[in-house]
Amino acid sequence: MPADHPTILATSGGYRFGTRTRMEFNHLVHHAVELAGVSGHAPRVCLVGTASGDQRWFAAEMDEAARVAGFDLTHLHLFPMPNVEDIEGHLMAQDVVWVNGGSVANLLAVWDVHDLRPVFRRAWEAGVVLSGVSAGSICWYDGGCTDSYGPDLRAVTNGLGLLPYGNGVHYDSEEQRRPTVHRLVGDGTLALTHCTDDGVGIVYHGTDLVEAVTEQPGKGAYIVQRGGDGQVSEERIEPRILV
Repeated sequence: MPADHPTILATSGGYRFGTRTRMEFNHLVHHAVELAGVSGHAPRVCLVGTASGDQRWFAAEMDEAARVAGFDLTHLHLFPMPNVEDIEGHLMAQDVVWVNGGSVANLLAVWDVHDLRPVFRRAWEAGVVLSGVSAGSICWYDGGCTDSYGPDLRAVTNGLGLLPYGNGVHYDSEEQRRPTVHRLVGDGTLALTHCTDDGVGIVYHGTDLVEAVTEQPGKGAYIVQRGGDGQVSEERIEPRILV
């Protein structure tokens, strides 16, 4: 059953250390499943790990996390070739697509090689919940700032544009993030930009920001914009705590 609206949950979180497994899915991933309105079957979640090179060891960790969560987890690998014949059909059959972090610049480049921009748009419009962490957050927006090119953050401006904003991730945990976002908004490289502290996600219905949610109390989401006087302002959004 697809979500009632085109839905995106863009996050800076989603994982935690497990008890019997190394990794478990944290509240943000479970919230993506809730947004999909899954009932009558195990949640169908496709994990896309291409931003980190489709590492098979990570896929195995996620398979164990999915077993703990009770998810029907599949993977879309694009290295060394797509692991499914019909990528669009596979994505359309999911409740949630979760995109892992890594290099957003490389992720977008590989998606373009396989002409996946229109595929993700059609999946989003059909009610498949699109979600992810870090690179898997920025990719849904017009752009953001990234360490894809090296340790000094730079702008990326060729996101999928499903959300017509900039995006800032890891806003509280990496010291370059906040000043870089403010600079890029101030000089017009990024438009109005939505940012998340670690552990926080932002929910969108269509392109409308619905709410911020968090798996870590005390964290925040933020709207950064440039006013008519050219000054950059930052507004905090208090997230709802997921339990």
